[in-house]
Formats: sequence, C-alpha cells, structure tokens
Amino acid sequence: MRPKPVVLVILDGWGLRKNKYLNAVKTAKTPNFDFFWKNWPHSVLQASGEAVGLPEGFQGNSEVGHLNIGAGRIVYQHLKMINDEIKKGSFSKNKAFLDAFKNCKKHDSVLHLMGLIQDQGVHAVTSHCIELLKLCKKHKLKKVFIHAFTDGRDTPPKSAAKFLAELQKAIDKLKIGKIVTVCGRYFSMDRDNRWNRTKLAYDMLVKGKGERVSSWKQALKLAYSKGETDEFIKPKIIGDFKGVQDYDSVIFFNYRLDRPRQLTHAFLDKRFAYFKRVKRKVFFVAFSEYYKGLSKIKNARVAFPVKKLKNTLGEVLSKHKLKQFRIAETEKYAHVT
Repeated sequence: MRPKPVVLVILDGWGLRKNKYLNAVKTAKTPNFDFFWKNWPHSVLQASGEAVGLPEGFQGNSEVGHLNIGAGRIVYQHLKMINDEIKKGSFSKNKAFLDAFKNCKKHDSVLHLMGLIQDQGVHAVTSHCIELLKLCKKHKLKKVFIHAFTDGRDTPPKSAAKFLAELQKAIDKLKIGKIVTVCGRYFSMDRDNRWNRTKLAYDMLVKGKGERVSSWKQALKLAYSKGETDEFIKPKIIGDFKGVQDYDSVIFFNYRLDRPRQLTHAFLDKRFAYFKRVKRKVFFVAFSEYYKGLSKIKNARVAFPVKKLKNTLGEVLSKHKLKQFRIAETEKYAHVT
C-alpha cells in the first residue's frame, strides 16, 4: 500500500503575538489557519536567541529557522561562534586573516574590508568589522579601506547613519581604516541572479565607478534626497578611491551564505559570463564558505568553516527509504533543509 504523503509547509515570518498593533498576521483574516489551530494539536517553538543557536536577544531569520528545523536540534550559528572566538582570543589568530595581512605586507598593497554594516546579526554585524580593524592595527597595516553595504531591510530604512557613525568612531579611535564606498545591499548582496545589480556593486569596488562624494554623510544625504533608502543606495565613491587593485587583499565579513555568493563569484571565478568585468588578482577571505569549492581556490581562504551536520531530517527520511521532494522560490531556496 502506498504511504500517505506528509507535507511540511514553512510559513516564513508567521509569528505569534497577541497584540494587533503592527501585526499583519493578527489583523488579517486567516480562516484556514484558525480552523487548524482550533481543531488540531499544536505547539509553539522559540525562533530567536539561544533557542536557535544565536546570542540572547537576537532575532531569528530564514536561514536560522530552516537549519534548526532540518537538524532537529539547536545549531549554533556563525554569529555566536565568531563572537565566542573573539572572547576567547582565537579570532586574532585566525590563519585566513593572517595570510591576508601577509599578502598586503609582501606587495605593499591595500586591505579591503567589505560587508553589511548593521547590528541585527542576520548577515553580518558592525562589531566584526571593528574587530578586524583592531587586528589590522595590531599587525601595523598601512592601508585599510572599508566598503560599507547599507541595510534598511533587517533594520529601519534610514538607519545607516547610526551604524556608520559607530564604525567611524572606531576608525578615529584606532587611527586606522577609511570608509571609501557606500552601497545598498540591493546591489551588493543580490541572490536572485539579477547580475545587473551585482555588476554595479562590482564596478564600484573594482573600477571605482559610482557617484563621487566627499564623505559617507554626504553619500547618505545625496541618496535620501533622491528617494533612495538604505537598502537601495546606488554605489557611492568617497574621495579619490580608484578601485581594488592587483595583489590587494579582500575580507568579506558577511557570514550568512546566500547573499555574498554572486559578488564572490565575480571576484574569484576564472570563467565568468554574467557580465563584462575587470578581473583582479586578489587574495580573498570569506567569513564562511559561501559556496562549495570556495575554500579550494588557490588565492581564497574561508575564515570560519562550518562542520557538516549529520543525522538531519532529510538524512533520516532517506535511510528509511522514503522519497522526498523539496520546493521553494528563489528568495528562500538556499535555506531548504
């Protein structure tokens, strides 16, 4: 007899909160969900903080939720792991970073730090960029450029000034580093194969192509005057930055896997057909292994490799010879477990 199919449906972002204020789920008409809730057994899962392997007080997200569901246990996330390494002191001894510094000293070249500037911890946090600056100072690097990707999606739409000011304060205190570009994540972190967006970010980084401004404050002011909120800020070049050059080192401090992939492919792939690019010979460090094989590229390193999970939901079903079919659209396919 053919077994009955079992369907696991993920309603991404569907939370439970009694207060109707700013609560789309509570204010909507949901007769089917209400029927299931009333007539069938149910339970509630915690989807944030330590319950899903994040630091206490941090919101959950698609990747975190799917990973914990598929694993059937708490999976400690990159944010917590990296924060723990900073506390233990092992962050400063990370070989990937030390190799990047060594490359800069060998060629008298620039170290570029690029990534999302924010505090919500979904893709990256500003504090990790600041820790890298401290490390740069310790190793007496001369030229450190920062490429700030603004959020406005996991943070309020015009909150970038707060995070950039925090970063600038650290730069001034440490007397190292310079913010040379500002760009919204819509362009620098596309994950839906909209390569025209990635091209704009890549050309900003490598060609120094974009609207030229005198400071990050002017970059925000100009963007907002044109109706561009943080997520959608078009590439801005600060001062006389001319682009990443051959033999520079690049550290991409985003740790979530999905959104850095396209930009990383543009930097590293020998064969690249998505847009016409200027290829640079760079030493590239990724905080995570954004795609399979990244760590095997000669001039690339992965700072925080993840241990492969065993005995996951899919693996258990497969061992019991049950057929599985997974389906998702392009926004969430990367998180299906």
